[in-house]
Amino acid sequence: MSNNLLTVVLRSFLGLALVAALTSCGGGGVVPGTVDAKSIRPLPTEYLTRTAVAYSPYRTGNNSTETPTATQIAQDLTLLAQGNFTLIRLFDSSDKVAKQTLQVIQNNHLDIKVHLGCWISSTKYTAPADVPAIENANQTEIARCIALANAYPDQVLVVSVGNECMVSWAGNPVSPAQMASYITQVRSAIAQPVTSDDNYAFFASAPTYLLNTLDFVSIHSYALLDTLYGQPWDWKQTDVPASGRAAAMMGAALAFEQQNYSEARTYLDKTGYAALPIVIGETGWKALPTGGEYERAHPVNQQIFFNLLAAWRISGTGPKNIFWFEAFDEPWKGGDDGWGLFNVNRQARYVVRGLYPASVWEPGTYSGADALHYLPTVQNPAVTAGRYTLYAEGATSGEALPAAPLAWAGWTWNTSAVPTTTTAAEGTTSLQITPGPQPWGWGAALAYTKHADDLSAFASSGYLNFSIKTTYPGTILVGFQTGNPIDLTLYNVFLPLASGSYGYLNDGAWHDVKIPISALTPWGVMGSGMPLASLSKLDMTMVSNPFVVADVFSSTGKPANSNPTNPIYVDRIFWSK
Repeated sequence: MSNNLLTVVLRSFLGLALVAALTSCGGGGVVPGTVDAKSIRPLPTEYLTRTAVAYSPYRTGNNSTETPTATQIAQDLTLLAQGNFTLIRLFDSSDKVAKQTLQVIQNNHLDIKVHLGCWISSTKYTAPADVPAIENANQTEIARCIALANAYPDQVLVVSVGNECMVSWAGNPVSPAQMASYITQVRSAIAQPVTSDDNYAFFASAPTYLLNTLDFVSIHSYALLDTLYGQPWDWKQTDVPASGRAAAMMGAALAFEQQNYSEARTYLDKTGYAALPIVIGETGWKALPTGGEYERAHPVNQQIFFNLLAAWRISGTGPKNIFWFEAFDEPWKGGDDGWGLFNVNRQARYVVRGLYPASVWEPGTYSGADALHYLPTVQNPAVTAGRYTLYAEGATSGEALPAAPLAWAGWTWNTSAVPTTTTAAEGTTSLQITPGPQPWGWGAALAYTKHADDLSAFASSGYLNFSIKTTYPGTILVGFQTGNPIDLTLYNVFLPLASGSYGYLNDGAWHDVKIPISALTPWGVMGSGMPLASLSKLDMTMVSNPFVVADVFSSTGKPANSNPTNPIYVDRIFWSK
């Protein structure tokens, strides 16, 4: 089959007919090909010239139950337009987001253009009986997408079918052949250019039959996130003096994203698809380390990266446009929150302060010197005392105290641990932990910042002691952590603690708990998010978080999306021999 004929077939037939045509070409349809430049719909000038940002209107911790109002969306879009962010990417064609957003733009005569999404769901991990329902949902979404693109031709500039569905690690996997069918179906019914958004790695090796269905390529590139999964680029920059390390890290981040773009561009060019333009459909930098991006995620680092991307775009040497992810923080994403140009309260972060009056700024004073960079972990001297006190008001003779400040850190954005005088096991003050569950659970740690304790003297004959008062239902997790995620050495030592064990009762009264360290350590596992090739192992000489209280539902037997929020009070926390 000739390449031109293959293109015609791909763009003319739908569903199984398309898949059959693809596989009949041999080699799973992966054949050398050339897109006819005349058949590609050109990207509108406004799509190429406007400042682009991804947009989602949700403001709470549960997007499945929240329905944003037209007033809220109008507030958001007006705010974006004031900063000249006048091209937004939507991720679906739902009534409550996409349709309502387009109606707001039209009804309020806003100068906003849209990269419309068409959300495609996977059937890969679905029971056979449920597959028809998901396929029906995909067809319903496609119908909505087509209707919106045709109803709002002045606002919808392009359409994207599918989001991160085809890359090898996709959590919502859809085969390229099936995606090609969906894309062709949408493209045949609208006039706008069509693409599919996916990770750059997919488009650096995409099958030609999929490329034949596209008018342009939209890649995702996240230098920051990739530092959490091995070290694909040198973010630590340890060869650079500390005074210049932040700038070196951010420069290296840009170079990594430029490399990602180059890999996709080179592949397209050498396989006959030089006519396909590339945009970056998602990239960004967090202002907050919500997912363990310590020494990287900060408002100043975010600003530096934003400016570097803007300069790259203006240079004309890279993608045709770049969509910043994201306009506003998204608390419902938990550890994937913190990317916003604005926080969830619609306050402008440092990155865009120059575009807005001080009345809408997020609190905080920064300068370039505040940018974060990597610092090696400091190992504190070995604790040889018989008691190592983490939290207590009264002093105990012969005890050792932390060599560096400890602070409580919640694992979810709305989990807090703060002093309270409403109740105490000793003295007048205790710590009140208020759980903020995400679908998987929550946690809070009494932790060091770039320090670690040598508590090896407690390993064989020591105890973890604390006082606790709560009515929290079921089992909780308690313990400690060694290592840290920055160096890929995080190791969790969490014991499932049921009421009635080691002195713990969840009856609403104070109880003293004493757990042998030897009973905790068998529960140790590699830290969440650590790559399989990480160095995670129990290292009692590097105890970074010496006390943790958590509830990971899969470990404590609670169903996902449980929502227990009973406060937990802790006091008098110490290790002993």
